Amino acid sequence: MTNEELLLLEDICPILHIGKTTAYRLIQSGQLPAQKIGGKWQIKADDFKDYLAGKFSRN
Repeated sequence: MTNEELLLLEDICPILHIGKTTAYRLIQSGQLPAQKIGGKWQIKADDFKDYLAGKFSRN
């Protein structure tokens, strides 16, 4: 088991300036990989960094 940093949905919404509904849509569409653990959506920090890199590298 790795000791990878996980972010909660509540952590990423303010960073992206989006609401929870939009965040759920990103997860459902597969754009933002996440897993539900203990009733809370969690995103691996590396996956979030990759999402940001892809989002802001597009022209």
